[in-house]
Amino acid sequence: MATHESEIGHTQIMIQPDLLYSVLCDEVRREDNGKWILIGLFEQISVAEFPAQHPGCCIVNKWCNGEGNYRQQTRFVDSDDQVLIGSDDLAFELLDLDATFTAVQLFSGLTLQRAGKIWVEILLDGDLKQRFPLRVGLTSK
Repeated sequence: MATHESEIGHTQIMIQPDLLYSVLCDEVRREDNGKWILIGLFEQISVAEFPAQHPGCCIVNKWCNGEGNYRQQTRFVDSDDQVLIGSDDLAFELLDLDATFTAVQLFSGLTLQRAGKIWVEILLDGDLKQRFPLRVGLTSK
């Protein structure tokens, strides 16, 4: 989707990027050769009792096929649409359609009140681009 913004003396064309992937994991590392290492990919959290505190996790988002300046935000939302924890806006620029941007965000202190689903939401300039569930339950004995 192309948007046009007027600036003094000229028009800037922005092409909204695609979210190539969003991955939830325990830890992220980067090798000397530039490759990302994602450790402990997961889609559910099991705890002994509620309330519980999740020690921490990472979200890796890869943006591509866009051009312009953007702000990304990631947040965890409960079933009542209350934000449990979220990131500050992360600004990035894609200089041309071949450019990519990888955002690695660390979250700690996620409080879990009850079993069910919470949602991971990825926003671009305040607009929801991706939403996926994270299941929360009790550890089976």
